[in-house]
Formats: sequence, C-alpha cells, structure tokens
Amino acid sequence: MSPLPLDDLPVARPAPVRSPAAARLTRLTRVTLTLLPLLRVTLTLLPLLAIGTWAAVDWRAVSEGAARLAAADPRWLLAGVFFTCLGWVAAACVRQGALPERLPPGPLLASQFAAGAANHILPASIGAHAVTLRFLQRRGVPLARATASLALYSLVKPLAKTVVLVAFLVAFPDALRLGDLTPDTWTLLMAAGAAVLGLATAALLLTVVRPLRRPALGFVRTALTEARTLHTRPSRVLALWGGSAVAPVLQGSVIASVGFSLGLPLSWAQVVLALLLASTAVGAVPAPGGIGPVDAAMVLTMAAYGAPLSLATATVIGYRVLTVWIPLLPGALVLSALVHREVL
Repeated sequence: MSPLPLDDLPVARPAPVRSPAAARLTRLTRVTLTLLPLLRVTLTLLPLLAIGTWAAVDWRAVSEGAARLAAADPRWLLAGVFFTCLGWVAAACVRQGALPERLPPGPLLASQFAAGAANHILPASIGAHAVTLRFLQRRGVPLARATASLALYSLVKPLAKTVVLVAFLVAFPDALRLGDLTPDTWTLLMAAGAAVLGLATAALLLTVVRPLRRPALGFVRTALTEARTLHTRPSRVLALWGGSAVAPVLQGSVIASVGFSLGLPLSWAQVVLALLLASTAVGAVPAPGGIGPVDAAMVLTMAAYGAPLSLATATVIGYRVLTVWIPLLPGALVLSALVHREVL
C-alpha cells in the first residue's frame, strides 16, 4: 500500500444543482438578449408607422389645411414657424426647471422635439411624458425623481396657464365677449363636483388599498422634496414658471399668425384669450395633443368673437398643419434617431 495520505487524492465533486427558477431566469435572459436588437428596431420604426396610419385616416384635414395655407401670406406663416420653434425651447426650459440636475441643452431640446411627435400619437400627453421619462433615466436620474419631475411639470403648467388667463382678463377686459359660450352655474357646479369626486376617489383608494399607500406616500415625499429644493434656486424657478407661462402665449401667437395670414378679423389678444379659454374648458379631454375637443372649442370661441365660422375653421386647420403635420415627420425621425443612439 502507498504511504501517501488518502486526503490528497482528488475527490469528485457533485455538479451544482440549479433550481427551476434559476433555469427559467437564465432562459429569459437569453431570450431578452436575443430580442433586444429586434425590439430596438421596432421602437425605431413604430413612430413612423403610427404617423403613416394617422395621415391615411385624417388625410382630408391635411389636404384642406395645406390648400388654405398655399394661398396665405407667407410672412405671417414664417412668424408662425418662429413661434412654433420657440414653443419647443419653452418646453425644454420647463423640463429643465423641474429637475435640479443640469441637463445638456442640445439633447434636451431634441428630446422635446421628438416628444412633440409622440405627444400627437398618444392621448393626455402620455407620449411626451414617456419620451421625457426615458430621456431622464438615460441621463442617470432615478425613476422616482424623474416621475416626480413629470408630476411637477404637469402641475405647474395648468397653474401658470390660469395665472396667464387671469392676467389677460385683467389687461384686456373688453376681449371677454363670449355671449352664450360662457358656462352657466349648473355647468360650473358639475365641473366642481367632478373634480371633488376624483379627489375623493383617489383618497378612498389610498385609504382602503394598503399596497398603494406606501408607494404613493413615498412618491409624495419625493415630489415635495424635489419641489422644495427647486424653489430655492432662482434659475430653476424662472425656467419652470416662466416657461410654463410663456408656452400658451407662444401657442396662441402661432394661431394668431396663421389667422392673420388668412385675414382673420380678430386681434392678437382675442386669439390668445380664445386659446386659453378653449384649452381650459376642454383641455382635460384625453385626446392626442388636444386635437379634436380643443380645436372645436377654438373655432366656436373665435366665432363668438365675430370671426366667420369658415375662416375660424381654416385658421385652426392651418394651425394644426403648421404645428403638427409639418414637424411630425422630422420629429418622428429625431425620435427614431434618439432611440437608435440609445439617448432614449
């Protein structure tokens, strides 16, 4: 027999036993890595496919608006293009003002240009918020803080628009001549009741459903902390509130420019006030980009100011062509490029 100790002999170790859950996770990871390039190509082409479908369905509005714009004054149309571009700059300023971190101006502006295309495809600004949320996450902002930034953005914009509306009513008291379009007491009570019911439902859900309570309270704490931090920095306050206040004025200036190019017999203050009133009245309707309800309310409001109905309709159609259809394809291309370069 050998005098060597038996402990030095190699011992065959049993192969590690993998649990079914670990095996499923490994298979899922392999499938995800395999489908990731296909998913990226799909996300790149999806905006273009959606735009093509939408253009095919609503081609009549596009052709009518383009025919009207062909006979319009090109100088006023160039002014409308200028105000449209300033609208994207204002949106980028508001997004920056809702976040303490400094974002790169170029990619931020490109993301807002791309978000405009996504906003006109999905309702209730979901597309724009999704693009911005993805952009913030790619910049290293945690999900909770990025979501709080979107919530602050969504809260400040209507508040600032209300302040602008009141300022216009004070500065131009003679512009408020709406006649039968002014809501009666019953309509105002119904709107207030709907708002109270929505808040009560949310409070009831948070009280009854315990799994919702903890993440909701955590989100509220994060949002309040972010808002308190931002409002200690004058540059962020100016970007957030100033950009939110300027945005509806720029949008109304685009409509006024298109109207003036077509010979609309209204003043700039009347057109901007018509937009503020129309968007405030029906802006909560979840239509993509506000298209539909806001357009109809705009036409009726301008008609109540004395504009011919056909001319008011042509103005709104031309405004949509100038701000939606013309930038839509470039915006979709920018969106696809940002996804392809992993900026989004």
